[in-house]
Amino acid sequence: MRPPDVLRAGGAGLRTRPLRVFLSALGIAIGIAAMIAVVGISSSSRAELDRRLEALGTNLLTVEPGDTIFGGEATLPDASVEMIGRIAPVTDVSAVGKVPETSVYRTDRIPEGRTNGLGVKAAALDLLTTVGATVGEGVWLNAATERYPVVVLGSSAAERLGVGRTDLGVRVWLGGRWFTVAGILDPVALAPELDSAALVGWPAAESYLDFDGHPTTVYTRSVEEQVEAVRDVLAATANPRSPNEVKVSRPSDALAAKQATNEAFTALLLGLGGVALLVGGVGVANTMVISVLERRSEIGLRRSLGATRGQIRLQFLAESLLLSALGGLGGVLLGITVTTLYATTQGWPSVVPVWATAGGVAATLVIGGIAGLYPAIRAARLSPTEALTAQ
Repeated sequence: MRPPDVLRAGGAGLRTRPLRVFLSALGIAIGIAAMIAVVGISSSSRAELDRRLEALGTNLLTVEPGDTIFGGEATLPDASVEMIGRIAPVTDVSAVGKVPETSVYRTDRIPEGRTNGLGVKAAALDLLTTVGATVGEGVWLNAATERYPVVVLGSSAAERLGVGRTDLGVRVWLGGRWFTVAGILDPVALAPELDSAALVGWPAAESYLDFDGHPTTVYTRSVEEQVEAVRDVLAATANPRSPNEVKVSRPSDALAAKQATNEAFTALLLGLGGVALLVGGVGVANTMVISVLERRSEIGLRRSLGATRGQIRLQFLAESLLLSALGGLGGVLLGITVTTLYATTQGWPSVVPVWATAGGVAATLVIGGIAGLYPAIRAARLSPTEALTAQ
């Protein structure tokens, strides 16, 4: 039999049982769609992370005080920001300082213990440029407002306080006095600690909130090629006397670690998709076995007309491969559709690797070949007389 003849013979067997073929192919399609969707969503998430990192930059480093040798809380020198700024590859440097024992409330009627997890920080004017933050509502601090009781809220802080606008003279109760809300920040991807903070000017924090002036987090941007070199000298530069009391971190590493966690979860989902594919293969095998039992008279007739065992075996194997291929192609299309829809709702680029689609189709053919092998061999072993008298 020529290849076109094999395909026609295999397709004829499928056309006689459309509902059973559809249900069997659906089992394969669900397994492939699950695997394609998992890989596609994971790849789209990774592409979104790469896009965000490219936009935000991976050259942001943070410096924070660690612990002293006696287990106490260390502090950064007042001059640490200036000293870090002298490192040649450093292009931007800014800082915030935590204002201890100070909270922010919507009104002066709220009990002091209900802080909503919000903190107060003194902020340098160039903070937004350094951390890549943007103002979603209102304006940022300037040389005038940084000296007065004016505050800019992080995105989470504004939400928890119920502040959505800044053009109506909104005020919050902060440190025992009223502060006017000048602006609300958008979420800061590389400095999420700012989202739940109320940011006031450095001079205002010293004047109104008894701030001691020590920076608690220093943010630095450096030349991309020199990030690791800068990282190696930051601790000694920030605190030459006790560099062991300084912690240096790279915020983009946290995003990469989150992606690694997602990839581990993806491996689990791929395993579940593989189980679904195996179940679909069992469905194909069941369909083909029943097909052999129902079509023994056809097999006997073909054998009596001169069909060889090999041709019978090839016919049923072709049916199994066609059935699996239908399910595989349907599963690939369904998986791509699910990936595209999910990525669109999340605002991600839609990415489905070519290897995933090709691998999905190849996997279905392998499953179909294995599932159809036994029924094909069984059909080929039937003698013409046995097959014709079985009805």
